Amino acid sequence: MSLVTVNHVRFGHGVNILLEDVVLGVDEGQKIGLVGRNGCGKSTLLKIIAGKIQPDHGSVGLQRGIRIGYLEQEPKLDPSHTLRSAAAAAFGRLDEIQRELDEVFEGMATAQGAELDRLMARQTVLESEFDRLGGHATDHKVDAVLHGLGFIDAQFSTPVTSLSGGQRARLGLAKLLLEQPDLLMLDEPTNHLDIDGRRWLEDFLADEFKGAVLVVSHDRWLLDRVVHRIVEIDQGVIHEYPGNYADFVNLRRERMELQARVHEKQQDRIRAETEYILRYKAGQRAKQARGRATRLERYKESELVERPMELDAMDIDLPRAPELGDRAIEAHGLGKSYGARTLFKGLDVLIKPGERIGIIGPNGCGKSTLVKILLGELEPDGGEIKRAPRLRSGWFRQTHDHLDGSLTVWQYLQQAVPPRSNGMKLNEQEARNLAGAFLFSGEAQEKPLGALSGGERTRAVIAGLVAGANNILVLDEPTNHLDIPSAERLEQSLAPRSEHGGYDGALLLISHDRALLETTCDRLIAFDGEGHVEFFQGRYSEWEAKRTERAKEAESRRRAEAERDRRKAAQAAAPATTTSPPSPSTVPAKAAAAPVQPAKAAPSAKAPAPKGAHSKLSDEKLNAEIAKATDRMEALDAELADPAVYRDGDKVKRLNEERSSLQARLSELEDEWLRRAS
Repeated sequence: MSLVTVNHVRFGHGVNILLEDVVLGVDEGQKIGLVGRNGCGKSTLLKIIAGKIQPDHGSVGLQRGIRIGYLEQEPKLDPSHTLRSAAAAAFGRLDEIQRELDEVFEGMATAQGAELDRLMARQTVLESEFDRLGGHATDHKVDAVLHGLGFIDAQFSTPVTSLSGGQRARLGLAKLLLEQPDLLMLDEPTNHLDIDGRRWLEDFLADEFKGAVLVVSHDRWLLDRVVHRIVEIDQGVIHEYPGNYADFVNLRRERMELQARVHEKQQDRIRAETEYILRYKAGQRAKQARGRATRLERYKESELVERPMELDAMDIDLPRAPELGDRAIEAHGLGKSYGARTLFKGLDVLIKPGERIGIIGPNGCGKSTLVKILLGELEPDGGEIKRAPRLRSGWFRQTHDHLDGSLTVWQYLQQAVPPRSNGMKLNEQEARNLAGAFLFSGEAQEKPLGALSGGERTRAVIAGLVAGANNILVLDEPTNHLDIPSAERLEQSLAPRSEHGGYDGALLLISHDRALLETTCDRLIAFDGEGHVEFFQGRYSEWEAKRTERAKEAESRRRAEAERDRRKAAQAAAPATTTSPPSPSTVPAKAAAAPVQPAKAAPSAKAPAPKGAHSKLSDEKLNAEIAKATDRMEALDAELADPAVYRDGDKVKRLNEERSSLQARLSELEDEWLRRAS
């Protein structure tokens, strides 16, 4: 059933049309990725669906009673709340139910007859809704979501007013996820999340969240994991693709290649028409030539298809960086601490020319600090560093305050790229070619830097750095403001140098963008956030596989240890003899407290009591099995009471399934014990 229907929506500002005749449907449970270039109208479409803005034309139909959750860039939070209470406010309806239940119970104390029946019926309805909304597990859910999004217990009591912008954004996301709406609309939800947070979010959306999802994201791994349909906005028009992001890439490539062929055919027609017009504009066929010229202009305005810029490759002779020896940077015994917190110590780092190294880890763990130390911008607490004499570094930072905002894009690139070995700088056409290679169209090349969006400015700076003859390049979260086509072009520009350009220096990439890490880096420096650093030779996907294998091994060891402990406990609890049944004091609490139902009454000689699957067990073995099952039940309850467990959705599901199965088995064992005791 359709939750949302977008009917022929049009929206624009003057002549700038963002959305043109958009038709879109979102069905129950569908998970859809909304993609497109920055500024193409993705966020606008979400706001129109959420009712934040009205379209110029068309309408949006919503299913009756639908609950829409919309992640705004600046979430609205109650300043009187702490971090945890603000997240728990998502369960406001549960608080209302609990208050009404209290009133019902109070009324039932004195009610009689029809009034008592009415109150009991209302109690049943309220308790059913309470259970459906997860009322008995809200504390676990709140803690699990907050932990999953990177908060720690020590931050739970922090006032909302003391949170940073990034923390407020994550808190807004947590509250929205806890509300469990019918349709969840997320606009760049991973912007303030590290890799662990992104991994948790995509697992939650893929496995836990049962509603529909409409997500705008540049995180290609999240789109691959979560969505089953891609909607692309391109020049105001939407194109729909079945499948996840990987499927979309292939289908979009086919569409662009078709568009390129149409473009070439159109250019052939334009060239032929132009040739005819020029040949006959002054002869006997001048009138025909003028008519064809008029038709040609109308054709260009209404039917001309542009060649997709994504198909163009960077093909320009760029200056080369000075060659280094066999080492770019070598460091031994590096250490850095701030107060009582140690970021790293005793660290040995070797960076060779041409190496591609990804630096990963939680926010604030010391990634940027390490790079600053390696490049000489910050002194370590200990250790020594040797840098190649001809080392030339280019650093992409989060802020670009150093830029001259009056320069146009091509002028900036002309200045940013150093002269070649013959002393010649880029001419205007070469600078424009470089800008075009980084997806700046002809008009965009004329924009001053001060008028560019964050993503456009990022592209311009990266273009200058990649082409800037640097033999080591440091990129600190370069894709934070890049749309997917721009991120893909960055990946292409960082590929080893070939006849079509590329980069042949060393790379230090600090990033949470797993797709970028996978494509560009073949070695990782991984921080765990607790002062430990690991070096890994291989791609990011190989690191993920190793990490998963480690987690499985750790879980296997934990289970083996728990099994050994259970066996020891069962042996210790077993009675010394096998002939007499256990005394009442040894009966598990559940069995001892269980009321004796008529079916459990002592059997007559003519009708022996039925025997269960455990009837062949000896008394000693039956006792041991009850003790073992009871201990395991207590262990499971202890695990399920630990908020940290809820970071792993698969583990929670597995524990609950094991508990249900164990509960059934324990009931059978206790029934058998009661049968014998009777």
